[in-house]
Amino acid sequence: MELMMAELERQEKYKLLIGGIIPRPIAWVTSMDGNGLVNAAPFSYFNVASIEPMMISVAVMRKPGGNRKDTARNIQDTGEFVVNMVDVHNVDVMNQTSADYPSDVSEVTELGLELQPSAAVKVPRLGASRIHFECKLHQIVELGSPTSSDLIIGEVLHVHVEDALYHQGRIDAAAFAPVSRLAGHSYATLGEIFDRPRPVYTESENKKS
Repeated sequence: MELMMAELERQEKYKLLIGGIIPRPIAWVTSMDGNGLVNAAPFSYFNVASIEPMMISVAVMRKPGGNRKDTARNIQDTGEFVVNMVDVHNVDVMNQTSADYPSDVSEVTELGLELQPSAAVKVPRLGASRIHFECKLHQIVELGSPTSSDLIIGEVLHVHVEDALYHQGRIDAAAFAPVSRLAGHSYATLGEIFDRPRPVYTESENKKS
């Protein structure tokens, strides 16, 4: 199957992306507007952007008409957000926050989610999550013409990890039990974990001679 992007409709491109780039980690983002209303929403266009400085990226698609979603608008206005990680214990309530709530309605309030204070930002974190990345906004890159996506790059200021998940300087993946996004309504757990040590290049004997 050979597919030319110029010949495909938006929905066809969307299905290729979410079906071919899997599994995707989920950023369960809390943000806050100027009046203190806390928004919680999940995004699976999410990954590591840099180690030093420590940065993560979240792409937030815009609404029809090019209007920013609440999360992107809040982050632009306040310069702060928290990424709360998703696991098998909170995936159901995370999914509930993906509904299209009005801008003046807090998913946190509607669903009775527990909030916990953050250490480095004003935006609170979600008690239902066991790993949190507190971020300040580094940059928003507007993608598309007209703009269809806001690529949010945040610098991580503080990380919370539940003690039971942290061993000898590493997060225990099995204990964490993260959930990833697939296509359609599907999610996935880790499944089998296997190792492949990174190879070291050595010049062959033939080349030396």
